[in-house]
Amino acid sequence: MSQTAKPHLLNSVDASLAEWAVEAKVPRYRVAQVRKWLFEKRAGDWDAMTDLPKAVRADLAERFQLWTTEVAKHTQADDGTEKLLLSLADGGQIECVLLRDTTRRTICISTQVGCGMGCVFCASGLDGVDRNLTAGEIVEQILLLQRLLSPEERLSHIVVMGMGEPLANLDRLLVALAEAHREDGLGISARRITISTVGLPPAIDRLARHEQNYRLAISLHAPNDELRNQLVPVNKNIGLDPIMQAADRYFDVSGRRITYEYVLLADLNDAPEHARQLARILQGREALLNVIPYNPVAGLPYGTPTAERRQTFRAILEEGGVRVKFRHRKGDRIDAACGQLRRSQQPLPVVELS
Repeated sequence: MSQTAKPHLLNSVDASLAEWAVEAKVPRYRVAQVRKWLFEKRAGDWDAMTDLPKAVRADLAERFQLWTTEVAKHTQADDGTEKLLLSLADGGQIECVLLRDTTRRTICISTQVGCGMGCVFCASGLDGVDRNLTAGEIVEQILLLQRLLSPEERLSHIVVMGMGEPLANLDRLLVALAEAHREDGLGISARRITISTVGLPPAIDRLARHEQNYRLAISLHAPNDELRNQLVPVNKNIGLDPIMQAADRYFDVSGRRITYEYVLLADLNDAPEHARQLARILQGREALLNVIPYNPVAGLPYGTPTAERRQTFRAILEEGGVRVKFRHRKGDRIDAACGQLRRSQQPLPVVELS
């Protein structure tokens, strides 16, 4: 069997192993053994699965690809943040991140090569979107990041906030997250898995009908349509009201508080009036506002607001009754913001504000 003809096991672990067990005439318990090696024991290759007979391991290696990506760059920060730049089989590149915070071990994963949403300040979308990732490529990020942990560390949270718009690749994402959630997978509770989106109402409604109610984070970045159309161009075809209504429906079904993300850009969306508008939008909603001071991207003309500007923005929100959290920027020195590491390996264009 040629290397290129081998199916990627992580695309459909159960179905692939069930078919293999029948064809290879091996006991069904071997399937559980392979799953345990992959998701619990962090095996790096077939040979590491030492309680499988050598002939069984050889057969698996002949039939399946276990890894399809290569680590092009691995960076580490003093705060424990680690980032992988992964090269895909077709030449594309994606990024994923491990974040350490007291007892939490959170990973941030990507769903697309690039992004088609067009957020003007984001490094991920500067070149548009090339393609959706396969379910296997998403699972592979999870397992590769887990392998960065020491034996006593355990993966606790997953955020789907990396490159791409997760709800534009929902079918494959849900397959991947099922592996993370399963008891014989990584056993991560649905309430510790967060999917971030710019806001695609039909997909949010579809997610609400899914058997697992994952946490939902919606990237607002602006408190009115005029400004949001400028910062998040896809909003021209959607609008804030339909997004907020879809978020309300998701909360009604799931009972899980919605997180709203707001990247704070100097002199663009950080004025007191923006804070007041934002407070009016969120008033009465069971929500957490996550404010993220902008992490500058080489080649883009956007900056981080001053400390005074940030403090004023926060005070207005809190006075308006908004539950707000200002995110501490982690991994600045390793280009940890989404898309930055990939672009650091490429020539950088310069974009000017009109």
